[in-house]
Amino acid sequence: NGEPVKMSKRAGTFVTLRDVVERVGKDVVRFIMLTRKNDAALEFDFAKVTEQSKDNPVFYVQYAHARINSVFRQAAEAFPGQDLSENTLSSADLSLLSTEEEKLLVRRMAEWPRIVEQAAIAHEPHRIAFFLTEIAAEFHALWNKGRDNTALRFIVADDLPATLARLAMIRAVATVIASGLEVLGVTPVEEM
Repeated sequence: NGEPVKMSKRAGTFVTLRDVVERVGKDVVRFIMLTRKNDAALEFDFAKVTEQSKDNPVFYVQYAHARINSVFRQAAEAFPGQDLSENTLSSADLSLLSTEEEKLLVRRMAEWPRIVEQAAIAHEPHRIAFFLTEIAAEFHALWNKGRDNTALRFIVADDLPATLARLAMIRAVATVIASGLEVLGVTPVEEM
């Protein structure tokens, strides 16, 4: 109902972690808990963590990962027989990534090792959760641009080199998201 529940052992008004995990799942609980600094109060909004929208950071990050896997399934259909392995993608011509959004996404991914290091040194896992939410938002923004402009789609039917470059870029996004989720102890989903 959107109303906060004040927890009190004496009054008997409390929710156990077990109750929360049973209601929404361990991955959701873990991710939401890790979006807060250690010294910050935790407000757990059941309505927010169960909705499928960008307002739910767990869903938004998981959806980006699942959406990337969907793009790869579509690419396999669009280019039957084409090798889309890591080896092929590693030799893609990344200079074909020329839009500002693509460049921003590549630059953001380059920050990943530093983010992990800083989070570990400072004992602040929320930095990883924030980073994953940001990179998911940038991926979704790029996806939406492709929906509006066919030249910006990840799969360009008549341009295999551009498709391979974009697939290499989003494979890297999926790798960063999966790696970040695993660092947080959350299982990445392949499809939704």
